[in-house]
Amino acid sequence: MIITNLETVPGRRIARHFGLVQGNTIRAKHVGRDIMAGLKNIFGGELRGYTELLAEARQEATDRMVAQAEALGANAILNVRFSTSSVTQGAAELYAYGTAVTLE
Repeated sequence: MIITNLETVPGRRIARHFGLVQGNTIRAKHVGRDIMAGLKNIFGGELRGYTELLAEARQEATDRMVAQAEALGANAILNVRFSTSSVTQGAAELYAYGTAVTLE
């Protein structure tokens, strides 16, 4: 599966257009990560627990988007974007979306 944020793939022609595919996940913060984040806010530095949490959420949302595209028969997803939104205090949604196509 080719996944790109471009509208086309150089040297390839779009043979079939399936439309929007998407994947999402909602993740909640972990108390242990909150404690470490509080300390990092005092001393400074990367919030590694949250970095890992968001990386896992991006991968899960991407995997779900790819599964939807594969079910349609697509071999590429173009113009891929990510979005986040707060669902409730302490939980956020990560949403991945793009256009499923078959490339020649």
